Amino acid sequence: MNGVTGRMGYRQHLVRSILAIRDEGGVALPDGTRVVPEPVLVGRDASKLEALAAKHGLERWTTDLDEALATCDVYFDSQVTQAREKAIKSALAAGKHVYTEKPLAETHAGALELANLASQAGVRHGVVQDKLFLPGLLKLHRLLEGGFFGRVLSIRGEFGYWVFEGDWQDAQRPSWNYRAEDGGGITLDMFCHWSYVLEQLFAPVSAVTAVTATHIPTRWDAGAEYPATADDAAYGIFELTNGVIAQINSSWATRVNRDELVEFQVDGVEGSAVAGLHHCRIQHRAATPKPSWDPDAPTTERFRAQWQDVPDNGVLENGFKVQWAAFLRHVCADAPFPHDFYAGARGVALAEAGLRSAAQRRRVVLDA
Repeated sequence: MNGVTGRMGYRQHLVRSILAIRDEGGVALPDGTRVVPEPVLVGRDASKLEALAAKHGLERWTTDLDEALATCDVYFDSQVTQAREKAIKSALAAGKHVYTEKPLAETHAGALELANLASQAGVRHGVVQDKLFLPGLLKLHRLLEGGFFGRVLSIRGEFGYWVFEGDWQDAQRPSWNYRAEDGGGITLDMFCHWSYVLEQLFAPVSAVTAVTATHIPTRWDAGAEYPATADDAAYGIFELTNGVIAQINSSWATRVNRDELVEFQVDGVEGSAVAGLHHCRIQHRAATPKPSWDPDAPTTERFRAQWQDVPDNGVLENGFKVQWAAFLRHVCADAPFPHDFYAGARGVALAEAGLRSAAQRRRVVLDA
């Protein structure tokens, strides 16, 4: 596990996924056996790795990637994007199965090369697509599978929150996120998410029109001022192959006035839903009110109260852990796993198309 000293790599992948799976006795395989993962921690900072290992009772850690690859079956990468491509190539050359955070690479060409190398090596390969396993989107998927919406018309998404500049309050995201030269930028980060969410739940993206911005041009890291060279907001219109239109705003320069940090509203002929990280609310066609527009009188209707909660109908676990278990079954028992490097490459392709659309101020059609 390379990059576990970072926030996401540590909390979601090491602690809440791999260690949680290990503590539960491993992942059950179809033949009745169980596979128990034992992590090898890899990174650049020996003191941090040693401290993490000691905290969780782990014996194996190293700053030497080749040493780790010599003793493991699966390589996982949650480093900064800029360092990912080279490390994955080393893992593939060593014949290891690879599971990685997204984006898979900084460019579509680089991502596609990794996908082809993995395919040629005959190893299992996967990219984290955690949003699909969130309780709110699992409920949304259930509604889609059950035909709740009828014909889907449109999707509207809002993601983001205010990331402090770092001068008078510490920033809650690493500074490299805001430097293009270090692989930062919200378009590369979030359009990879929107690619698989739209593709897996609705249909692939056929064209995109986007506007990006660097709303906060100067930020601070540990008291040192630096120029923010990467985009911190992206506003996209995504045309899907089935005719559905999706509008998704992504911003690290917005304050939250919604129930969750990300929400998607799906409107269909027969009903609508609003899904977030955990919750999902619906309004059926037969229960849709008929509001009237009167700018001279205050609105008395409580529109949110007119929606109904979708029940859990089961235990919904941490999305990262669920996908980790699926990948381990894919490696050990050949279970299906659609979230491979080619899916990751499509996400990077959408991000590149979005950046090109913003730079050229035009609609960009994606290759079929």
